[in-house]
Amino acid sequence: MNVKITARKFKAHSTLKDFITSEIETLNKYNDNILDVDVILSFQNSNNSVKTVEMILKVPGQLMTATESSDDFKKSAAAVVEKLSKQLQKLKTKRSARVKA
Repeated sequence: MNVKITARKFKAHSTLKDFITSEIETLNKYNDNILDVDVILSFQNSNNSVKTVEMILKVPGQLMTATESSDDFKKSAAAVVEKLSKQLQKLKTKRSARVKA
């Protein structure tokens, strides 16, 4: 699995990158054919700084995306990984149902 982390308009700390990578590794239990994961971190400095995490996950024959915004990158990353895990579970049930039919 190839993980690419891009930070827009700021420099991401290595601890944040390590956290995101470890969260992404948990997706392997749903699908071990994950090819690439592109992570885009963006930051909007308004009254309450909004931190957005977008992940684009590539599996053979499928492209999945999820986006989440909150006041902390770790919260956003965890929520995005949760969304992607649900999408991977749904894909797995669809593929297993297709095989049985």
